[in-house]
Amino acid sequence: MTLLRRPVVPTGLVVAAVLVVAVLVIVIVVALSVFQPWKLFVDRTVDEALPMAVAPAAAPVGSVPAAAPVAPSGPVELARGELISHEHASSGAVVLLELSDGSRVLRLEDLETSDGPQLEVWLTDAPVIEGRAGWHVFDDGAHVELGELRGNIGSSNYPVPADADLDDLTSVSIWCDRFDVSFAAAELRPVA
Repeated sequence: MTLLRRPVVPTGLVVAAVLVVAVLVIVIVVALSVFQPWKLFVDRTVDEALPMAVAPAAAPVGSVPAAAPVAPSGPVELARGELISHEHASSGAVVLLELSDGSRVLRLEDLETSDGPQLEVWLTDAPVIEGRAGWHVFDDGAHVELGELRGNIGSSNYPVPADADLDDLTSVSIWCDRFDVSFAAAELRPVA
């Protein structure tokens, strides 16, 4: 006697379980790509030298030499500030420098903070406020994005655009653009 087997047909419970697993996988993948939690455990160290102005090109051979060039002096410190912690524990200094060619650079010195998704360095017109009240103020007014944070540990340089009005832009934020929150900030105080 031959027994016939009925074909296995997924029941509603099996279909529901497969859908739940598929949705969970999608949620996990999206959460990982948005929050990038591994960045909390991985540091990016940077150690850029103090910036110097680019020397002018040498005169062509056979041309009449101009007056002796003045030896370029080092950068002039225009303003300085100490970072305070916002969303993440942070420390270090910010220094606004003017190079001998007139260009300006913002330097982060001895920075220590957490890494995170879409961290940027901003010059802003916002006040630096300690605590949670200061976490979200930097995108409310004027700001100039100087670039992506090159490393969460160490010292790095960020060129300041020539048209940036440094009379109005009086603070610096390490800004997480993904979550619209400041990791750290410093008030720029003019150096006398």
